[in-house]
Amino acid sequence: MLADIDAHPTLAVRSLAKARPFYEDVLGLKPVGAAMGSVQNYQAGRSVLVVYESEFAGTNRATGVTWPLGAAFDQTVADLKARGARFEHYDIPGLDREGDIHLAGEMRLAWITDPDGNIIHLGSFGGA
Repeated sequence: MLADIDAHPTLAVRSLAKARPFYEDVLGLKPVGAAMGSVQNYQAGRSVLVVYESEFAGTNRATGVTWPLGAAFDQTVADLKARGARFEHYDIPGLDREGDIHLAGEMRLAWITDPDGNIIHLGSFGGA
């Protein structure tokens, strides 16, 4: 029933006005239409990322959205660093870390957070 319909990842923020510079300037996402009150949609490939205001923003301590970057991983990480993204470092059994990059064999992984602490995962798997 839902297998053929694109899902929309959704992240809560405390203030849409304060979150916009991160999503637009740091991540480089383009708004889809004007904000609808306290909701802004962003184009992310064939998906739409929904960012909305909520009193529960930042309470999820798990990954909220993942970008499978494939060969674009290293360049994307460098671009995000240049734009001021803050990278997270985790102690995950079986993973090594070189700087901001976590290593799982050939796979390269990184995590950043938005201003409200929403966790965004980047990986060298898949393909951009």
